[in-house]
Amino acid sequence: MLKPLGDRVILEVAQEEEKTVGGIVLASAAKEKPQNGTVIAVGEGRVLDNGTKVPAEVKEGDTVMFEKYSGTEVKYEGKEYLIVSGKDIIAIVE
Repeated sequence: MLKPLGDRVILEVAQEEEKTVGGIVLASAAKEKPQNGTVIAVGEGRVLDNGTKVPAEVKEGDTVMFEKYSGTEVKYEGKEYLIVSGKDIIAIVE
């Protein structure tokens, strides 16, 4: 599996909706980019200027919301993931 470095987090992004509420099938370009995902792996945390390490606020298995156009999309062993910085995660969905 991939292991993120620093304060980065690997997410499995929720699938976008194929249809609108009214039943209209959307073309891939018209779909909203999802902002929810499940945490797959978490880095060790960020290091402050004084050398103190601050652990990540999320853990594996958490469902989170993240900034709309953040992160880097990667494909690994046939699955697509999103690697985001810890500061791009805006909420944990409970």
